Amino acid sequence: MNLIFYIIGMENRKIVGLAFFIVLFSTMLRAQSVVNYANKVKTMMGTQGHGLACGYLYPGASYPFGMVQFTRTFFTPDIGFSVNQLSGAGCANQGNFPTVPLNGELTTSPDSISNLNIKISEEQGIAGYYTAKVQKNIQAEFTVTERTGMARYTYASETDKATIIIGGGIASTPINMSTVVITGPNTCEGFSDGGDFCGIPAPYKIYFVAEFDGDIIASGTWKDDKLKPGVTFTEGKNSGLYFTFDVKSKKVIQYKIGISYVSIENARENLNAENSGWDFDEIKNKAIEKWNYYLGKIEVKGENEDRITQFYTHLYRALIHPSVCSDVNGEYMGADFKVHKAIRKQYTNFSNWDTYRTQVQLMTILDPGVASDVVVSLQDFALQSGGGFPRWVLANIETGVMQGDPTSILIANAYAFGARDYDPVPILKTMRRGAEIPGTKSQNQLTRPALEMFLENGFCYASMQLEYTSADFAISRFALNACNNKEVSKNFLNRAQSWRNLYNPKTGWLQSRRKDGWVDLKYDFREATYNSYFWMVPYNIKGLIDIIGGKEEAVKRLNYLFRRLDAGYDDDWYASGNEPSFGIPWVFNWVGKPYKTQEIVNQVITKRYSSEKNGLPGNDDLGSMGAWYVFATIGLYPEIPGVDGFSINSPIFPYIKMHLKNGDLVIKGGCENRFYIHGMKLNKKSYKSTWIPWNSISSGGLIEYKLAGKPSFSWGIKVIPPSFE
Repeated sequence: MNLIFYIIGMENRKIVGLAFFIVLFSTMLRAQSVVNYANKVKTMMGTQGHGLACGYLYPGASYPFGMVQFTRTFFTPDIGFSVNQLSGAGCANQGNFPTVPLNGELTTSPDSISNLNIKISEEQGIAGYYTAKVQKNIQAEFTVTERTGMARYTYASETDKATIIIGGGIASTPINMSTVVITGPNTCEGFSDGGDFCGIPAPYKIYFVAEFDGDIIASGTWKDDKLKPGVTFTEGKNSGLYFTFDVKSKKVIQYKIGISYVSIENARENLNAENSGWDFDEIKNKAIEKWNYYLGKIEVKGENEDRITQFYTHLYRALIHPSVCSDVNGEYMGADFKVHKAIRKQYTNFSNWDTYRTQVQLMTILDPGVASDVVVSLQDFALQSGGGFPRWVLANIETGVMQGDPTSILIANAYAFGARDYDPVPILKTMRRGAEIPGTKSQNQLTRPALEMFLENGFCYASMQLEYTSADFAISRFALNACNNKEVSKNFLNRAQSWRNLYNPKTGWLQSRRKDGWVDLKYDFREATYNSYFWMVPYNIKGLIDIIGGKEEAVKRLNYLFRRLDAGYDDDWYASGNEPSFGIPWVFNWVGKPYKTQEIVNQVITKRYSSEKNGLPGNDDLGSMGAWYVFATIGLYPEIPGVDGFSINSPIFPYIKMHLKNGDLVIKGGCENRFYIHGMKLNKKSYKSTWIPWNSISSGGLIEYKLAGKPSFSWGIKVIPPSFE
């Protein structure tokens, strides 16, 4: 009996041991298979260029949807490393509280800082971390939390004394108001205003609290060309603080800064909550971990490592904004310039004329919770600012930049792709107010300029009206799908067809008109020409095709437009780098030439984009272009505003896995060199349409492509994608 139990015990130990080995081995395999997606990001990509063919991007450290961007700015790299910067915006912006490490003691005033001739070199960056050399021998490193930044400066062995400066009344645009104070041996705080954006005043207020961990031997302030050793307070333009350190034995000085758009106390609370210690590597690793969470939502595999680098860099850029503006205690500065307490996170920095086309759909697919918070933030902004939706928000300021009613489209897009954690009925009311009541404003900006003219005549300025018709269509979809309001939906669907009032049968184009007649074709088209804006009726492409006589004429116009891919604002060919042209390549899916969509999208990806510093064909515009690249390379493009579906092109990568909320979507068979679709399967069944509804894949699935080096003239031509009359 004892022998039997002994044998059984031995066998159990063997089983337990084997189980332990299996668990250990599988854990090791998982550890080996973990991909550091943050390392695949190349933040220097798109940081240089000239004119329109430029990404306007910064290389520094960012956090997903974070408040802080710790970086040298695109527009004013000579002022040092600032704590906020819009990613890819085409105008100088923000750049508050720039800091610069210097060798030796400070003997002259930094004045505007730019007069110091700071040399920044050897820049490198991944998602969440950025490093550069300053003055050739100071190693500067930067990382971030959601609301704070951290720097680590390493001085050369021959350096005995070092100085770090912080600009108060200095930013990427002229500052009107600033106050900074040295509050202790290693601490300082202050505030500044927002300067301007695209020449428009941006009078937000931003507050900071900062600390150092070094041995300080001197400190002071400056104002203009006057250095003030030992003084602890300064204010106004071209002013700031400095701290000098003994670095004979300790070569590393660390600096951390918390910011808030509400108060100094909130900046301090943000800093204490998110970075109470001095472990730079820990903060860096947490930022990288957060980026890996988001970037890992889309896995792509292929042999072209450079293409993979581009993909993850563009995905990274698509997830930097909008930016959280509520502090850790929930407080945020409202559009009414009052402090509010948020139940959920509040967001700002909305480039909605750009982002409604691509970025919001991608953000919603990957994180519908954040997208829902963004929708609520926009509704709150509207209610606080006068009742109308804004177009382009910086901090708590509606700048009024660009045109149309893009926020209505953005919200309808977010709802269509799954951001639904809010009450839609009050939001529809705000949409209608801006679309139906002339004079509706957000702060001092009209929600729909020229609305009275449109309501009276049925037409206004061409590109403005085309933006309004897309907004009207989006409102129609939101009213129907979110609010089940069929009457409002029908009314706005009818209004959306007012694009027909812009059609001039004599010229055959959409163009502006007045009561006394038509306006010349060269006028009233924002950042593009009539050739591009003709196709800005994405919800009724069939109607466009019919009004000009059919598919043959449409193909002729499209071929002429795509004779080149590098248009500026006034060129009559295709602009790879600007939003009004984003969706045009997919129009070929409506005219029975899907192989042309596949061909042109591939050409844009391979010829107009690269991983170089000048590798973008236009402004990234807060992730709009990055999101375009992501959609184009996976073969799914959200063409129609407010409609939950995609127009199809061939994917670039042979294997793609998207980790969606309700399941994984796998896409197989993509190729960069053989990009013509000859066959497609959805969940193992043949699929012959160039349109795929979101609800067919939102819970996961399998898409498989059969691609070839020559076009198929038969695939995808029998089932026409949707148009809405």
